Amino acid sequence: MTTGTTVGAREDTRARLLTTALRLFTEHGVEGTSLQMIADALGVTKAAVYYHFKTKDEITEAVTEPVLRELYAITEEAVKQRRRGAQIDHMLAGFVDIVVRHRALVALFSSDPGIARAIEKSLHGEESLKTRLFSVLAGPEPRMATIVAVHVLLPGIALAGGAPDLADLDDESLREHLLAIGHKMLGRPRRH
Repeated sequence: MTTGTTVGAREDTRARLLTTALRLFTEHGVEGTSLQMIADALGVTKAAVYYHFKTKDEITEAVTEPVLRELYAITEEAVKQRRRGAQIDHMLAGFVDIVVRHRALVALFSSDPGIARAIEKSLHGEESLKTRLFSVLAGPEPRMATIVAVHVLLPGIALAGGAPDLADLDDESLREHLLAIGHKMLGRPRRH
């Protein structure tokens, strides 16, 4: 076996491990999922799981990392928009897309303390992500009504996107509804 094949196999195993962990976290919560459960579901030994991750916290952080990376990229792209309205629209659309694309994980963000801890740990020291996300949507020197709207908007979109009651709603319909609500809350004209 060549080194490239070995690296590819390791990456595939790691990806399968994270997918399996997310599924188990969704079913049992982070606290209710053990490393042994993940190993059993993958059909590997616990040692194979330890090869990739030393702790369940590391797995939890790795599960959340792609979403946070996407959010950071969307925020950076929004900041680069020239017009204030374009910044808001880009940030809102990007945030909604992330929520819709990662529904299962977003549902855990708001309901599972283990995921919440992983997100906080990942964002610790990266205050700029939270601050920039908020400032793109609220703007410089925002009125109190705007500050409150953004504080309601972000977790509200996340909660709705991950709501079990909306699980049967197709992605495009959910995206359309979340964007409409976001535009309304931020006082933005709705684009069609």
